[in-house]
Amino acid sequence: MFLQDKSSDTLIEITDLETLFNPLRNEIEGRIQEGEEEQDPQAFPKQDLTFASGENLPRCWIDPNYRN
Repeated sequence: MFLQDKSSDTLIEITDLETLFNPLRNEIEGRIQEGEEEQDPQAFPKQDLTFASGENLPRCWIDPNYRN
């Protein structure tokens, strides 16, 4: 799955979808999609990411208290 960094519009390939869906985790591991070579994985804060369409991530992926 690819998400986009809000500040730089860079695409990021998410390597661990379970962490993305887990609202108790604030960061996810991914790889920046730049250039021809695959980049090393690094951590990205979830609040800095959106879908490529510009939509925000679902609240249930970010906020552990989303049911309140």
